[in-house]
Amino acid sequence: MNVLPDTPAPVSHRPTVTLVGAGPGDPELLTVKAIKAIRRATVLLVDDLVGEGVLRYARRSARIVYVGKRGGCASTPQAFIERLMQSEAQKGEQVVRLKGGDPFVFGRGGEEREHLRAAGLEVDVINGITSGLAAATSLGVPLTHRDHAHGVIFVTGHAKGADAQLDWAQLSATAAQGFTLVIYMGVSQAGQLQAGLLSALPPHTPLAVVQHASLPAQRHAVGTLGGLTHLIESEGLGSPAIIVVGDVLRGLAAAQGQQPQPLNAAAA
Repeated sequence: MNVLPDTPAPVSHRPTVTLVGAGPGDPELLTVKAIKAIRRATVLLVDDLVGEGVLRYARRSARIVYVGKRGGCASTPQAFIERLMQSEAQKGEQVVRLKGGDPFVFGRGGEEREHLRAAGLEVDVINGITSGLAAATSLGVPLTHRDHAHGVIFVTGHAKGADAQLDWAQLSATAAQGFTLVIYMGVSQAGQLQAGLLSALPPHTPLAVVQHASLPAQRHAVGTLGGLTHLIESEGLGSPAIIVVGDVLRGLAAAQGQQPQPLNAAAA
């Protein structure tokens, strides 16, 4: 239900674009600041992973442009998105770039901010709940724990450039020192990252794969690092999904009977 009145645009001497984190999908996880920005926007550029319910806060007269970007699918070129934001803001439109999760966590917010500022525009950034956090929370699992994890590492399964390679062996060695790994966009690279992580982490290291975190369509499976690829294949999990690896997941399998409609998987 819309309960907030339209918010006047802030006074600025230069055209402004606002990068807004729409969170993992559930509109109830939006921040109040994000809702206010969406309500005052006259042009919204919307990512593919933004939950449908989020747009209920947009004004009826707003122009909504879908600029989906998802690995393995046809995507709107990044250069086009940046040019469109720039041109619309320079026309005097209140431009909001609406991104799934957080703009500054694997959301290309840094690249867009650099481009827009170089073009003489102001850029505001409103944080959102990143899907890695939402995925763990949906399972009732903390990402850090005094007994199990001293910290957390957020990492993408896709490095920039066709020849870029992530050093999964090095990440494995770091995680073995007491860190939780949260892997974005890793399902298509599951075999490669599994092999690398097994260089320092034992096969029985617990993990979970969460698809569509926070949405009604959410599905998850719990297993071990040694059985990662089998887990994904047997349960038919795909993108968008988060892979959580680490000892913070110990005990989750035992609690599966209390989880609503879980996907149980045998650990390999």
